[in-house]
Order: sequence, then structure tokens, then C-alpha cells
Amino acid sequence: MITRRQMLAAAGSATAIWTLDRASAQNAQLRNMGGAPAGFGARSTGGRGRGAGGGRGRAFDFLGYFHGLGFGVAEGARPASNDPADVKAFRERVEQYNMRVIMDVGFPRDESGVEAFDASVKMAKAAGAISLHAAMTARRYEEFNDFASFKASFERNQKSIALAEPILRKHQMRLGLENHKGWRSAEQAAWLKRIGSEWVGVHFDFGNNISLCEDPQETLENLLPYTFACHIKDMAVEPYEDGFLLSEVPLGEGFLDIKGMVATLQKRDPNMAFDLEMIVREPLKIPVFTDKYWVTFDDRYSPLPGRDLAHTLELVHQNKPKVAVPHTAGITPEAFLKLEDECVARSIDWARKNLNL
Repeated sequence: MITRRQMLAAAGSATAIWTLDRASAQNAQLRNMGGAPAGFGARSTGGRGRGAGGGRGRAFDFLGYFHGLGFGVAEGARPASNDPADVKAFRERVEQYNMRVIMDVGFPRDESGVEAFDASVKMAKAAGAISLHAAMTARRYEEFNDFASFKASFERNQKSIALAEPILRKHQMRLGLENHKGWRSAEQAAWLKRIGSEWVGVHFDFGNNISLCEDPQETLENLLPYTFACHIKDMAVEPYEDGFLLSEVPLGEGFLDIKGMVATLQKRDPNMAFDLEMIVREPLKIPVFTDKYWVTFDDRYSPLPGRDLAHTLELVHQNKPKVAVPHTAGITPEAFLKLEDECVARSIDWARKNLNL
């Protein structure tokens, strides 16, 4: 493991690519494992964490850092600019590292954004991206105060993708829509079935839909036919007064059947990309015992059956955390970075020992 002095030095440079475990990184490349930017918030911001400005996005060399970790996939990496010379140089690095890249380039929110989206997809194609990723929603139960607002948002999402699909088809570029705590999996699957496009599918997140009272196996079953790539993570749950808490934890330390889920996804595509998203943060509050939580569900158009709530609460009470879940409130940037690095390192080590990636 890196020393404290080395860790602090790396935190001071957004372009530092010091690895968490050099011995691990020197092993054979994890061809189908990658990193997702949200899981490296402290590392990419010098210890300030997710949401901090000045260190994320293009300023941090995700491609180089993920290569240093031994990953074969880099989500969120992109050229320094859209200039053809930068795009060409970026693609050459991707090929030199023998890696694959998944990019975030946004999506057209209305007709005025189609031209810019076209240019972004063209750039991603030239840069060697294998697919695109989009997280179109926030946490449904926090964002909206009534069902009408959620419904209007979902309709805007659908319009955006209707505008994007012809561009994706033209450039033959796939877009994976993350299940990002905005839609239940049946809603998302029904939408994708209506679209009926080989270029629009799912960037499957292993744990997000627990917040919408879904069993992870049900989420996987519903979204599997549309999945292009994944955010691999493990989850811990525990009760609190208004519902339950939901936390990402290192792979193998939560209650998800990671081995089984990976095997199922690899049957669909043996080259499926699994991007690690080990987000270190305060546990998320899922307030299922409050009226606010339920206002975005409608028995006819967007149901959440009582049996699903009961099953989720059963999961919570039957799966006490195996180890202490990560907490970040009040810790220093140095401690934040150390905690994130340790959780990522444990996840990589577990994946090397237990998954065929």
C-alpha cells in the first residue's frame, strides 16, 4: 500500500497516477474491469470528494489513473479538447494501453441541442469510445414533490432520447442509460422496448434500485436484455427511523450476490465492461416511512407494490452490515482520500480473487 507521505503528495496533483497497490497493478490487466468517475471522487479532487470543483472531468487523467490500477476500461476519460489533434492523441493512448473507453457526452435536452450532441458523438467515435453513458435523473424521492412533476421529467427524458437515437444510429454508437434512482426497472425496460433501438440500452448499476424498493435480482432480470455495460458495486443496508440507510461498500463486503450477477451479465456478453463505482460518502437515507417518498408513485402509471416494500425491509433486517460502512462527515481531505483508496483497493483485490474479469 502507499505510504501516507505518498498519498498526500498524490492528493496535491489532479494528474497524479500513483496506484493504490503497485503489486496488484503489475498483475495481468483486468481486461473487463474499469473505473467509474463517481467512485474516485476524493482521488480526482485531491481529497475534497464528490461535488467539489476544480478537480473532476477533463482536469484529472482518468485514463492514466485507471491504467495504473490495472483496469482495462476507463469510464469518464476523454480528450483534453475536441480539437482533432487532441482526439487523435487520446485514441493513441487508449490503444497503447490496450484499454476501452466509455464516455459521458451529455444528451440533447431539446431540438436546439441536437447539433452539439451530433458533434460530441462524432468526437467520441473518433476517440475510440465503445459506448456512451448517461445518468439522466437525480434521486426521484428527493427531487420531486408530486407525481405530476416526476411524470413531466420522465416525458422530457423520453423526448431527449428520441432526439438522440437518430444521431446514435448514424454514428453507430451505443448509449447506456444508467438506472440512477430515477426509474423503477420495469418503467425503464418498458421505455427501452418502445424505443426498440440497438443503439439505446442500459448502463446497469448493481445497487441503485434498492432505493426504489427493488430486489437487485429483479432489477437485473428486467434490465439484462438491454444492458451494454455496468457499474459494479456492493451494498450494505441498515434501518433508521424513517426507513433504511443504503451504502456502497467494498466488493464482497455487502449483501449482493456479486459473483452470480457478474456471471449472468457475462452470459449476455463475455466482454461486458464492469466499471467499479465504490462511492465513499455518508450512507444515503431512503425514507420509505415518509409521505414524501411515496408522492412520485402512482398505482396506475407508476406503481410500487406494498409487497416490494415488505421484501425490501426484510432484506434490510436480514442483512446487517458485515463491517462498518464508510462515513465521511467531518473527516479531513487526507482521511477522505485514504478511506476511498482503501475501499477501492479492497474491491480490486476481491475482484482479482473472485471474478473472471
